[in-house]
Amino acid sequence: MGNSDLSQDIGSAITPQLDEAAITAGQTRPAQVRRRTLAVRGQLQILCDIVALALSGLLVARGWPAVGYLVAVLGALTVLGRHRGRICMRVSDEVLRLAAAAALPLLLLVPWVHSLARLLIVGVATASLVLIMRAALYASLRAAYRAGRLTEPVLIVGTGELGREIGELLLDHPDLGLRPVGFVGESTLTSKTPASESPASESPASEPPASQPPGMETPVPVLGGLSRTCDLVREHGVSKIISSLPAETDDDLVSALRAACRCRADAYVVPPMHELASAIPAGCMDEIWGIPLLPLRRSGLETSGALVKRAFDLTVGSALLVAAAPLLLILVAVEFLDRSRPVMFRQERVTRFGRIMRIMKLRTISSPEPDSEWSVPVESCSAIGRWLRATHLDELPQLFNVIRGDMSLVGPRPERPFFTARFAEMVPHYDDRHRTRAGLTGWAQVHGLTGDTSIPDRTRFDNYYIEHWSLWMDLVIMARTLAEPLLGVLRVRRTPTRRTDSRS
Repeated sequence: MGNSDLSQDIGSAITPQLDEAAITAGQTRPAQVRRRTLAVRGQLQILCDIVALALSGLLVARGWPAVGYLVAVLGALTVLGRHRGRICMRVSDEVLRLAAAAALPLLLLVPWVHSLARLLIVGVATASLVLIMRAALYASLRAAYRAGRLTEPVLIVGTGELGREIGELLLDHPDLGLRPVGFVGESTLTSKTPASESPASESPASEPPASQPPGMETPVPVLGGLSRTCDLVREHGVSKIISSLPAETDDDLVSALRAACRCRADAYVVPPMHELASAIPAGCMDEIWGIPLLPLRRSGLETSGALVKRAFDLTVGSALLVAAAPLLLILVAVEFLDRSRPVMFRQERVTRFGRIMRIMKLRTISSPEPDSEWSVPVESCSAIGRWLRATHLDELPQLFNVIRGDMSLVGPRPERPFFTARFAEMVPHYDDRHRTRAGLTGWAQVHGLTGDTSIPDRTRFDNYYIEHWSLWMDLVIMARTLAEPLLGVLRVRRTPTRRTDSRS
């Protein structure tokens, strides 16, 4: 079969084979119903571990110290990534990590259990029960998958040879529990032959195109281009996305996968040169019938992480506002005596999801900053104004914005709408900064990326922060930010003749 015929097969309607699989797996049910089913399935693994640990508590680990040990084991399993649902379910791949999760918390029992033999019995029994329960769970899930139950709808990004192979493997191995609903990519395959050498110009004696190897035909349709990824995730209730696109499509692919993750789908990427995937730790990998997959971690700023961050903002923001209130009152009084004018001003900035908010700052220049003016002439600032801008103390009133929920203590610094629109057109992934609330300080700012510095560099640092967020990271940024006023005073003393000041 030639490439053109294969393209027609890929782009055609779903064949009876896929129709039957879809009906068996409940394809006709609403996406919300499928989501609820998959949410229950996703909790089976942690429920299985809880049951195993409860049995361990009944059989070998009794008393309150043992309860603390079992809770610590559950926490260790989570930290070690053992509650991430794997596509390839092999208990043998998990033995060492499950054993480590059961062994490390044994240190908590040392003050109460003085017998080494007793500790070994508790550790071995706990690890064994977790392994046995997981083996039973995996066997049950495979049986359910083969019966067409609890299968997850999957979107395959890329219509090349590798993407088609993945689609075929998923159809041939229903015990993986993944049901391909379609491809994302070009609807037809393009030939690598130059335009001047069209098939029509070939002589009758020319060699016919090579036939496609058997087994490469797939009944899964092409549903759209990369730009429709998030829409297709919603329409089909997709829970997993597998990307097989080459590296040259990185820019479009990153945007599509980020959008899909915001739609609550898990994303996997076949590593470039996947035959050399052994360079990646096995614990970080997954696979589909020998094809390695690299799971992309979701941003920590989702659901529980967002709640933790909001609680952190309210608690620490309120404490900082109370602690800074005397200093803020002094600064307001000094500013009023200096020029007898309104000491506060409000300005529109862009925050999460492109929403416009109005931030408050201490006024440092005689006239309001035009929204389209990037740099502020130093001549427009009083001596006090220059000092406030250098120490960033003019931004203290933004703590009110933090408590109100417009901003976060830590996040991408907000920019004015005029510049946001310009940067979104000029800088790749600039809009991705708006996946979270803007911040009073940020990862880019503590690396010196303020004022007239590279916007692409700021964008890269901000997106890194969003994708690798942790509460510890926020604490580190806050600690470095609190040292900034002292460093600002030193900068003012060393560079008293600065001509302009650009801030964001």
